[in-house]
Formats: sequence, C-alpha cells, structure tokens
Amino acid sequence: MKKKILVVDDEASICLLLENFLSQEYDVVSINDGLEALLWLESNIPDLIISDIQMPKMDGYEFLTKLRKRGFTKHTPCIMLSGKSESKERIKCYRIGAQDYLTKPFNPEELDELVKKNLFPIHFAVEW
Repeated sequence: MKKKILVVDDEASICLLLENFLSQEYDVVSINDGLEALLWLESNIPDLIISDIQMPKMDGYEFLTKLRKRGFTKHTPCIMLSGKSESKERIKCYRIGAQDYLTKPFNPEELDELVKKNLFPIHFAVEW
C-alpha cells in the first residue's frame, strides 16, 4: 500500500508538478487551500503533508498551527514550501511544528530526499 501525501498549494502548477513527481511512489492528494485541507483531514489521515505558506483564505502558518492542535494530525510530518528563503521564515515554520522547509523553485532531488526522510525515518531504515 502506497503512503499518502497531502499537497496544499493554491498554485495549480505546483500541485500538478508535485503530483507528477511524487505519484510514481506515493498516493498524492492535492487541495488548493488550507480551509479545504482541514475539512479533508476530518475524514482522512495522510502520512505526510506538503504545504505552501502564501495562500489566500488561510496561509500555511495558520494551517500548520491548526494542524498541530488536532488530535489525529498532531504528529503528521509537514514540509513547508515557500518562495521566501529568509531564515526567519524557516525558523517560524520550525517553531510552529514543521519538520522541513523547502524554497521554491525547489530541486526535485532535494524534495525526494525530504519526503523519504519524513516517511521513512532513519531509525526505521532497513539498511544503513
């Protein structure tokens, strides 16, 4: 059974890019805003969430904050995507519960490594 990844991004091109890149190995669901994603999460639990920060209606910071306050998604790994590379943005994401932060445009190989790192932590690795 494939691991499930939720992608939350208001840019259709980013959703499509992530779906195309990740769907070979994972079950990918794309949602275009944080509010809709929270509704989806009421009846679904992904193994990983990849979320944009700058979105209308609910930005990624608020989405992540609400995600961490919910029982079933409290510990779901989350990778934040942003066009901003400043360390203060990165630190803010880490403080509210992100496992990783990736700057757009991102390197697909780096994304692949971050996804694997979060879905298959080293202490569960079969090989070293």
